[in-house]
Amino acid sequence: MKSDQQCLFVSVQAEPIRVVVTGAAGQIAYSLLYGIAKGDVFGKEQPIILVLLDIPPMLPVLDGVVMELQDCALPLLREVIPTDKVEVGFKDIDAAILVGSMPRKEGMERKDLLKANVAIFKTQGAALDKYAKKTVKVLVVGNPANTNCLIASKSAPSIPKENFSCLTRLDHNRASSQVAMRCDVGSDKVKNVIIWGNHSSTQYPDVHHAKVDVHGAEMGAYEAVKDEAWLRGDFISTVQQRGAAVIKARKLSSAMSAAKAICDHMRDIWFGTREGEFISMGVYAGGNPYGIPEDLIYSFPVEIQNKTWKMVEGLPINDFSRAKMDATAAELVEERDTALDFLSQ
Repeated sequence: MKSDQQCLFVSVQAEPIRVVVTGAAGQIAYSLLYGIAKGDVFGKEQPIILVLLDIPPMLPVLDGVVMELQDCALPLLREVIPTDKVEVGFKDIDAAILVGSMPRKEGMERKDLLKANVAIFKTQGAALDKYAKKTVKVLVVGNPANTNCLIASKSAPSIPKENFSCLTRLDHNRASSQVAMRCDVGSDKVKNVIIWGNHSSTQYPDVHHAKVDVHGAEMGAYEAVKDEAWLRGDFISTVQQRGAAVIKARKLSSAMSAAKAICDHMRDIWFGTREGEFISMGVYAGGNPYGIPEDLIYSFPVEIQNKTWKMVEGLPINDFSRAKMDATAAELVEERDTALDFLSQ
């Protein structure tokens, strides 16, 4: 009985952390907030103050989300703060999940989309720089996620670049799941798939270094799947186009799976990756060992310890992979250059 009481005592004493979610009235946030508030991300003994940031027209909707969070009666959730002001939203924040962005509207040019998002992420980066803790971990989800993340980081010079990442875990989870289904095993039996590059249809899902546990025997993905044509063809295009396929079917973009990937990503930052396993994250490419241009946010395989990520080095890259890694990098360079033009205006 004593240990239970001690455990309870510890959880009561822990200082709450402040977590902000932007685009908090949207559908990804609706799937995400419950998981955060009940302890799936930051731990079962970590109290949370949840800050919900959105644009002024969404405030009435946010009030409804606040009511629902209150009605969940979650013991870790100490306070919920809805706001449309960045100075409130980013004050003393420990973790920022930037879901809100300008979605692409019909007939919109890609550069118009970039211009609108540069304005949003410049503002949010500057607010993080001014109001958040310097140790804040920032995850950018809103698309174009890699370039939005780069703009936010450049607009927050006092926060280390390494503290910014963008979400490619959804693509990573999609790739793992496709391989698992093909091998007729659980998704937990597949590890070390890699998403290289941009969170777009040029991303490169790579299983050359992945391992599959088939009935207790661990083997390479190519050996487990036994279908090179599929792995180099339909597998890649399925993962690349999965978001569009979900929109076509649901008439809405991925929300449940995106929220799950956000939880996975942030939990791994907080608690680290398992020994011998790596995951995919869009991170700052400076100093990377794979010949990717430096000043980009690019998805790499990373291992995480003590809330710090480290790129997995020394993976052999064949010609097939090299071409795909370079193609997605080229798209990111073009996006970056367009965005930086807008940033300097």
